[in-house]
Amino acid sequence: RNVYAERVVGGFFIDFEIDRDQAARYGLSVDDISAVIETAVGGKNVAMTVEGRERFPINVRYARELRDDPRMLERVLVTTSKGTQIPITQVAKIKRTTGAPVIKSEGGVLVGYVYVDVSGVDLGTYVEQAKSVVEENVELPPGYFLEWSGQYEYMQRAAARLKVAVPFTLVIVFLLLYFNFQKIGEVILVMLTIPFSLVGAMWLLAALDYDLSVAVWVGVIALVGVSTEIGVIMVMYLNQSLTRFQKEGRLNSWADLLEAVHAGAVQRVRPIAMTVTAIIAGLLPIMWSHGSGADVMKRIAAPMVGGMFSTTILGLVVLPMIFLIWKGWALRKDFRSPETTQPEGSSDSLE
Repeated sequence: RNVYAERVVGGFFIDFEIDRDQAARYGLSVDDISAVIETAVGGKNVAMTVEGRERFPINVRYARELRDDPRMLERVLVTTSKGTQIPITQVAKIKRTTGAPVIKSEGGVLVGYVYVDVSGVDLGTYVEQAKSVVEENVELPPGYFLEWSGQYEYMQRAAARLKVAVPFTLVIVFLLLYFNFQKIGEVILVMLTIPFSLVGAMWLLAALDYDLSVAVWVGVIALVGVSTEIGVIMVMYLNQSLTRFQKEGRLNSWADLLEAVHAGAVQRVRPIAMTVTAIIAGLLPIMWSHGSGADVMKRIAAPMVGGMFSTTILGLVVLPMIFLIWKGWALRKDFRSPETTQPEGSSDSLE
């Protein structure tokens, strides 16, 4: 959107270039001449005055009218080892040069900043593209180097933390589910809710033109917890319905299994609908909010709002169907086929 580069040149300076050979002829050292320049032009603190609790330095230098013109600086006098005074132009050259208006350093080296305001693309993508363009078109002199800092640096640190936080969260969810069900199959079944819930989240993020950021990943982590909770409740009720049918001796065919799964899923329609409605209703005001912090809150809420829609479809339709196929495959040997049912009094058997 815009670029602002700090000026590394444009400042005007007056430099005293000491002629060492000439200084040696007059018996002067570089320190002697530098001390005269410091005292006459820059000013040198020679003492400190104390007034109560306040302290003020006493600075000695030429009067302003004797140093505000470069031609006047040529008349600065230097005392030689013999006690005679000579103009400073006898031992030094006065030159006008340009340089940095402000000298900044970081890590012990000089630094100049270029501020870039990005819009229309996420920061990570922009930096990667800019790096390739700079490497192709900019040849840095020896001793110079480029470093991408600012928000991009913070984003890299956050990404490094998320690489640990996201897998750690999934591991914790997996362990909690295993402690609850004590069966790997049911744990994997519940964990299937996570990718299905992310489908709706990514669709809404794409519709709102939100780029992936730390705030979005925070919302995704929250969505993982809610979608897993809905999956746990659905699987628990499906297991309860299946167990009830088994105790009643009504689980003898695929039709009975389908009826058991249907009975267990129907019991969770209203609770899941109420849960999803409450979450979406609570987050919609954030999506319509404006002002300070609204941009961050919207990106946290957007994955949960979009994920709730796909989680609802998963919890009410997809998850019971997967449970039906899984249990049907596990109980296929216990089902009685109509072709194997024999009339009363018949001694024949079919295999």
